[in-house]
Amino acid sequence: MRNAFLIILLVSQLGFSVSKNNASSPPIIFSNAEIINQYTTRIPFKLADHLIIIEAELYNEKGNFIIDTGSESLILNKVHFSNLYNHQTKKQNTSGVLHTVENNYQKRIKTFILKNFTLENKTSDVIDLSHIEKSKKIKLLGIIGYNILKDYEVFIDMYLNQITLTKVNAFGVKLNKNVYLEKIVDSVSFSLKNHTIVVDGTINNQKVKLGIDTAAEFNQINKRINKKALKYFIPKRRMRLSGIGNKKIEVLAGKLHRVKLSESTYFGPMSTVLTNLSKMNEAFGISLDGILGYEFFTQKRTIINYQKEQLYFINHPIAHL
Repeated sequence: MRNAFLIILLVSQLGFSVSKNNASSPPIIFSNAEIINQYTTRIPFKLADHLIIIEAELYNEKGNFIIDTGSESLILNKVHFSNLYNHQTKKQNTSGVLHTVENNYQKRIKTFILKNFTLENKTSDVIDLSHIEKSKKIKLLGIIGYNILKDYEVFIDMYLNQITLTKVNAFGVKLNKNVYLEKIVDSVSFSLKNHTIVVDGTINNQKVKLGIDTAAEFNQINKRINKKALKYFIPKRRMRLSGIGNKKIEVLAGKLHRVKLSESTYFGPMSTVLTNLSKMNEAFGISLDGILGYEFFTQKRTIINYQKEQLYFINHPIAHL
């Protein structure tokens, strides 16, 4: 059986301090973006195993970016952006679920252009992501995280393999209301812990707190949760996982049943791994019982509104025979 990898890219809250001597950076350009209106763009994505990948260009380099709601910052791959200065070394380490990454750097992106969307003076982390490139067999330029996505309503559509970004104001109201042809059928509130989306739910009627992360290739459930909840994790096999620091651990993989976020928002069995989340919880100052990722988004066409702290759901089309 080939190794399976879990890339859960949760980055700790950062304090940015960049020297005035930093060189300005050119824009990141997403050439496949489709303009819907003045405030909305739609970008097709592909999947590298279970990671959402969009194509982009930076410094005349063409490659891929991972969409990762679990990462706080914009991250550039040190392999492709190695022209760094000593004064750009970060004082803080970057914490992933499985490992702490040291010797990180920061670089200021003068302009981040997403077609007609322009984000000025964004700071990026610079980290060696070569292990993800090798395991996914893609040219990875970086990761797009919370500090880019937070100003938009983000519609992640696994049915059509596209992400739609709509500019919102400080209250989360869309600047153009005519965005979606589909009807929103349900919603769930969440809380934002640092940059992590946290929802209240139940597993087998036991209360749990769950993180939502687009870059979690498999759901995770904490070994230490209530035994009544663990009763509905059905193990199938052992597998090896690799995190942001390329540290590997062995875990139990199986199916998780009876997950609900509300009386009307529930899930079929989801592929899940059983692991210890204590280090991650300590790093981020939160207490999660689990993480929902790819399996969550395949079952729910989901819109994220960070300002309103709401998840909205759109039904999958019903096939007519």
